[in-house]
Amino acid sequence: MVFTAPTAEKLGVYLGLGEIDGERADLLVQQAVALAESVVKPLPDQATAVVLSVAGRAYVNPQQISYETIGPMSVQRPSGSGGLYLTKADKAALKSLAGRGGAFTVDPTPASADPSPTWPTGDDYGPGLEYEPGWGWV
Repeated sequence: MVFTAPTAEKLGVYLGLGEIDGERADLLVQQAVALAESVVKPLPDQATAVVLSVAGRAYVNPQQISYETIGPMSVQRPSGSGGLYLTKADKAALKSLAGRGGAFTVDPTPASADPSPTWPTGDDYGPGLEYEPGWGWV
């Protein structure tokens, strides 16, 4: 299936807002899609969650305010909680959704490899001779 970007209405539902500025929300969703595509292209269908998260952060805190006091009330937000950006977790989620970023194994053994032992197996070495600790086969 092809990824379809979430709408402004979906962003409003994600943020729990009754009303949302449609033009601003559409712009933020478009920019969030562009950021996500800088990590994985084409975006998988499930990337909607990451796109909504990125656009939602920018919608609710566009000035990246980290501390605000109004009268007796003060609010402190984690640093980096505003603006349009991808977190490390967002990037990891995008890679995982696209089937990338996991562990893998590479077998360097050629298909023509012979499984027989490569150490000396002649009569002048190994079992059949006397083994002396510290000296080996003598």
